[in-house]
Amino acid sequence: MTEERLKQMLAVPAQREQGFRILMKEYGEKLYWHIRRIVVSHEHAEDALQETCIKVFNHIDSFKGEGSLSAWLYRIATNEALQQLRRDTHLFQSIDALSGTLTNKLTAETSLDSQAAEVIFQKAVLTLPTKQRIAFNLRYYDELSYEEISHITGKKVNTLKTNYHFAVEKIKKYIQEH
Repeated sequence: MTEERLKQMLAVPAQREQGFRILMKEYGEKLYWHIRRIVVSHEHAEDALQETCIKVFNHIDSFKGEGSLSAWLYRIATNEALQQLRRDTHLFQSIDALSGTLTNKLTAETSLDSQAAEVIFQKAVLTLPTKQRIAFNLRYYDELSYEEISHITGKKVNTLKTNYHFAVEKIKKYIQEH
């Protein structure tokens, strides 16, 4: 189903619930993995995804059609993932100080069959500051344009390009050292 048709369905009260189901079928898994790359834990990702779904359903009327529907969804999901990190203050002192805790969680959740290179790559991503990690994840994993990422994060395209560039350089350096 096209995004335009989905927007039309969501705008009609009688079709809103059906449109929401289609929306979640189309974007649910993508949003889950986007959130999971931010919060790492499956349980926290599920919690943040559930909050995202509730917000989307309750505020679908506020979507004005400016920008893409997917950018609006990713913005909500990103905010909920960051909220989830903030709620876990007993685990995390600050969002940018997460890398040690997240690396330990990733290592604990990684099966013995995983490729060592992938584990090192994931650990490298987790060492990035939050802004760089979000820009990297959206560009690398979700293959979004800088303009789409700008709509999601509210950051300028040039700032995102800089964050992505620094993220790539830090990942390369981490991999070379490990």
